Amino acid sequence: MQMPLKIYLLIALIKTVLSLAVMASLIAYVQLAERRIVARMQSRVGPTRVGPWGLLQPLADTFKLLLKEDITPSQTSSGLYLLAPAISVTLALLSIAVIPFGPVIHIFGYTTPLQITNINVGLLFILGVTSLGVYGIVLAGWSSNSKYSLLGSLRAGSQMVSYELALGLALVGPVLLAGSLDLRKIVAAQAGGHWFILPEIVAFLIYLTAAFAETNRIPFDLPEAEGELGAGYHTEYSAMKFALFFFSEYANMITVSCVATLVFLGGWAGPVFGPVWLSRIVLPLFWFCLKAAFFLFLFIWVRGTLPRFRYDQLMALGWKVLVPVALANVLITSLVVAWR
Repeated sequence: MQMPLKIYLLIALIKTVLSLAVMASLIAYVQLAERRIVARMQSRVGPTRVGPWGLLQPLADTFKLLLKEDITPSQTSSGLYLLAPAISVTLALLSIAVIPFGPVIHIFGYTTPLQITNINVGLLFILGVTSLGVYGIVLAGWSSNSKYSLLGSLRAGSQMVSYELALGLALVGPVLLAGSLDLRKIVAAQAGGHWFILPEIVAFLIYLTAAFAETNRIPFDLPEAEGELGAGYHTEYSAMKFALFFFSEYANMITVSCVATLVFLGGWAGPVFGPVWLSRIVLPLFWFCLKAAFFLFLFIWVRGTLPRFRYDQLMALGWKVLVPVALANVLITSLVVAWR
């Protein structure tokens, strides 16, 4: 049945609101899970006081940031200083618009995909949007008029540019195997358990390493190195402006986890059974969330186990190891695809 424009817009609005609400809740509880898991790894307890088992701690943290005094240093370039966190959080959330969370479903006689919108170059769109995120960080460091912030933003800029290249090259292999930049077609090419993580294991490891650097997470959190730069590019930010940077970092973590799930682990593919509502909606969403949660756990696990790299080691790893290996992987994958 052809979907009327009003119904199409209504469904798009509902999916957008639901996606933003789920993302905000997920960011809050990923942060709580990180605090609890890292605490256990360090023989501590973690947040347990607010609410049953500490489950209301994210809500308490949100109110705390809302009620804190918002300090703007007098030496900042006020316009760009305020714009920087808005750019970071907007670009971090924009990628979610093209991420498919499940198959196409039929509801009330209409057909709609489990994503906000589907474009045939979805993977390219995500790479383009995430690469623009560096502008928010660079503007934050420069407009703060602080040497610590400036050094942090310079580190973030050079780090994100170098690792964005390795991350993009790591995704070329699966794109060649699938023959498309459409995320749904990439998932469809892995049907039957033919996940790209097996033939593209080298690309997967490169992507995983570059994703840690791309999101400024330990062991590649040099732009925020507390022992050297205070807090890096957001040293001069407080209250909700700081919360926006915090929000965008975790949103980027979720985005790269979802992309890894779609490109390397078959997306929402998994055992399905039962009635239509279970096999076509619930179970695909469950398998997708389970796979993405695995990558989020890796982020938390690595934070609790590995030390921070030196900056020269970080850049050498990117340009001398990851980029050449990624190029070699693209060449080999191209030859295999051409041979077929």
